[in-house]
Amino acid sequence: MIELWIGIALLTLLAVAFVYLPFLRARKQILGEQVEDRSQQNVDIFKERLAELEQERASGNLDESDFAALKTELERNLLTDVDQKQATQGKLAVTTQVLITITILALMIPVASIGMYSVFGRSADLELSMQQPKDPFNGQQPTLEQAIAQLEKELEIQPENPEGWFLLSTTYMNQGRFAEGANGFKKVLELLPTDAPQYASVMGQYAQALFFANDSKMTDEVKVQINKTLEIEPFEITVLGLLGIEAFEQQDYESALDYWLKALRNADGQTADSLRSGVRKARDELLAQGKDVPEIPELMEATIQVKVSLSPELAEQVSPEHNVFVFAREVGGRMPLAAAKISVADLPANIVLDDSMAMSPEARLSSVPTVEVSARISKEGQPQAQVGDFYGTISPVQVRGTTLPLFLVIDKVVE
Repeated sequence: MIELWIGIALLTLLAVAFVYLPFLRARKQILGEQVEDRSQQNVDIFKERLAELEQERASGNLDESDFAALKTELERNLLTDVDQKQATQGKLAVTTQVLITITILALMIPVASIGMYSVFGRSADLELSMQQPKDPFNGQQPTLEQAIAQLEKELEIQPENPEGWFLLSTTYMNQGRFAEGANGFKKVLELLPTDAPQYASVMGQYAQALFFANDSKMTDEVKVQINKTLEIEPFEITVLGLLGIEAFEQQDYESALDYWLKALRNADGQTADSLRSGVRKARDELLAQGKDVPEIPELMEATIQVKVSLSPELAEQVSPEHNVFVFAREVGGRMPLAAAKISVADLPANIVLDDSMAMSPEARLSSVPTVEVSARISKEGQPQAQVGDFYGTISPVQVRGTTLPLFLVIDKVVE
């Protein structure tokens, strides 16, 4: 089971221990893996996604505004650059040296809690680091150990910095220094007000750190922290994940299933994927015991089949070469989560929308429970709606569990 926790730590602490659950009883094995630096991989992914977006724009699937928005989102993810103002006011003022150290660390380590990290933000760090501040590393690329030592030094000088403590704690966790990570998360909780939006998330990570620090055992101290967290946020993902792990290890697969399904309500992205992996393993164990397990919608593929046709009343007003854009987006949203382009000559057409048609890895069909599905004929060949275009929409549509095809008729006019 130790292999599971190390593997998931590379992606996110929230999802730790959900992928390799069959190895739970092997948790006493010695940790041997090292956390690899993912910075270059992030840059490569950024370049690849940007090239895909440029290709979509060139082919007419994306207009300039959507392209600019998606490109900005990719750049924000690369730099982990989010609005500093979302963090706790008055608690994150730091010195220039601390800002540089934190920025370098943020680029070097696989951050374990993406949601929490985005709340604290990096935009102010980037802005100040470009103002030619003093560089504690004299222009040299530091090792991870040097960067950690520098951050530790700065926190000794300026301990009233929850952002620094949080980043240091997640770094400790990635290195398997769980006791130090727990102490760091405890310090963050001391600095944050209890009504801060990220407080429950930090409480959950503190419980998780205590769990690991106690040889992955559900001690009384861990249970107390879990209960405190659930009193504040009943659907806190990290502690529900821990409870599921404990139940699975005790061969209480039904409880493990319940905990992980509950955690899935607020999970998305790779955290949700990891939780679903745990749910599958718990389900398989129950089936192996001969128990009946109802169909679990959360495990169904995020796929929508749609049959697109054109109203006969509009058939004479379009040309066979006109583009037809078929897409799904969050109800009330703007960005497409999956999109396909065909021509009027292809109608009627059967289209399957899934995650392979996503515009970016952060905006996927599987990231939302329901969507609206639309088809639009563009006389100008542009993905953005124009007056006079013909369209049809079905909403809301369940992303998972919809086995029958939708029948979508293009019968309206954009006004």
